[in-house]
Amino acid sequence: MSFGSNRPTFKPTPYGYTRRSRGIPRWLLLLITGIVLGAGGVLFLQRSYGPQRLTVEQSEQLRMDLNTTNLENQRLNNEAKTIRQDISQVKESQAAQDVRMQQLRKQTADMEAGVANLIAAIPPDPRGTTPGIRYADLTVQDGQLDYQILLIQDLAEGQTETPNLRGEIKLVGVGTYPNGNTGYVDLIAQPLEMGRYIVVSGQADLPKAYRLRQVTIQVVGEGSDTVIATRTLRVTTVK
Repeated sequence: MSFGSNRPTFKPTPYGYTRRSRGIPRWLLLLITGIVLGAGGVLFLQRSYGPQRLTVEQSEQLRMDLNTTNLENQRLNNEAKTIRQDISQVKESQAAQDVRMQQLRKQTADMEAGVANLIAAIPPDPRGTTPGIRYADLTVQDGQLDYQILLIQDLAEGQTETPNLRGEIKLVGVGTYPNGNTGYVDLIAQPLEMGRYIVVSGQADLPKAYRLRQVTIQVVGEGSDTVIATRTLRVTTVK
């Protein structure tokens, strides 16, 4: 009678092996734990310190704002383009005006040179005064005197301009009435302001039936009754 076990006794052999159940490796647990902790840390940082995630309404509002900004930017670009075109046109116009101004300056210089030559060619006032009464066209027609008078100031030696002269110009007529009597008539008295030269022109009414024969031209200085230039010329009557 045997009191021992009937189970066979284990005897390992050099060519055999046995299977044992093994748990999850420690290194894998550490790796999984690190991944979980890292992901949790990232989520924590994003929620605590990172930018907030937008809601649907906020995203839609952001999209609308972006569209509005793009439209405004396009409008500003169009306005800038228009402004650049306007500036270009203004520059072209300014360039054309500069060319025109140069042409006008040249024409003015040519005219001044021509006037200077013409003045030099006009006979001087016989009295030798300055201003001199260089020329006068005096015509009577239909009871009126039409007059054109050229006054010229002489240039001082070494000068190219003359000072402005202010005063008064007077026309005094000499003629006869139907009864044969001689009469003096004040025809005009008007202010005068001139530089190098001036042409005084106009019309003056004559007394009825008065026959004008000649006119005395007088230039009076400003603030004085002194006649600084005078000349008497015959008139031409047109019938």
